[in-house]
Amino acid sequence: MGHIVVKGVSKAYTNRRSMPRARADGKTPAGDRVAVLDDIHLEFHEGEMVCILGPSGCGKSTLLRIIAGFETCDAGDVIIDGRAVDGPNAHHIFVFQHTALFPWMTVRENVGLGVRHLADRAEQTCRIQEYIEMVELEGFEDRYPHQLSGGMLRRAELARALVVHPETLFMDEPFTGLDFLTHMKMREEVTAMHEFIGKTIVMVTHDIDDALIMGDRIVVMSGRPSHVKLARKLDFPRPRDFRKCPELSDLRNEVFLMLGVNYAV
Repeated sequence: MGHIVVKGVSKAYTNRRSMPRARADGKTPAGDRVAVLDDIHLEFHEGEMVCILGPSGCGKSTLLRIIAGFETCDAGDVIIDGRAVDGPNAHHIFVFQHTALFPWMTVRENVGLGVRHLADRAEQTCRIQEYIEMVELEGFEDRYPHQLSGGMLRRAELARALVVHPETLFMDEPFTGLDFLTHMKMREEVTAMHEFIGKTIVMVTHDIDDALIMGDRIVVMSGRPSHVKLARKLDFPRPRDFRKCPELSDLRNEVFLMLGVNYAV
C-alpha cells in the first residue's frame, strides 16, 4: 500500500500583516492572499522513496502536510490507495522536522506509544525491541531524550514511527540540526531501512545530494507560487556515487541550476 496521486493541488495563505482594520460595520475584510502551491500534479508509486526539493519557502512542507492530511488545499485532491485524503490517517505516519519525543519517557516508552493498545504484552515487547534494534539503539532503551545525541533522537523517532507498521511514512527534513558525520550516517541508515521495509516514504529535504542518493523518485519545485519543475524516477543502482556515475553527476548539476545555483562537480 502507498500509491499516491496529487491532482491539481493549489494553496494560498492570508498575509496577516496586510490584514486591514475592521470596518465600521464590524466586519474585517480579507487580507492579501499569498499563493504558495499552484496546480501541483504528481504520482508516487507503492514502495517508492520520494524526495521533494525546492528553494526555501516554496511550499515543500505545506505540500507534504496536505498529502498527509494535516492541512487542506484550496483546490485539487490527494488520493492515497484509491481514497481521498480528508485528514490524518493512523496508517500514514508523519516524522516532523524537530524532535517530538516525550522528554519524560524513555526510549522504550516513546517507541512503544503506537503499540500500547496491543493486548498481547509479549508481542508488544518483542515488536518494540525489534525496532529499537533496527535503528541500532539497543542498550539505550532506558535512556531519556536528554541523554541521547541528535542522531540517536532521530533514530528513536524513526523506531516510534515504524513500530506501528505504517503504510506510508512522511518525513519533513528529518536530518535538520545534525552534524555532518551524523547526517551521513542517518542517510545511510534511512536508505537501508527503506530497502528493508519496502514502505512508501515521502521526504522533504533541502539537500540535493540526499535526494539523489536516497530517492527512487525526485520532485523539484519552483519558487513561490510553486509548481513542479521536474518529477523524475531515478534508476541509478545503489550505492550511488557521483564520482563513479557521470549521469548522476550531470543530473546533480541540472538540479542545482534549476534551483538557481551555478555549481559543477
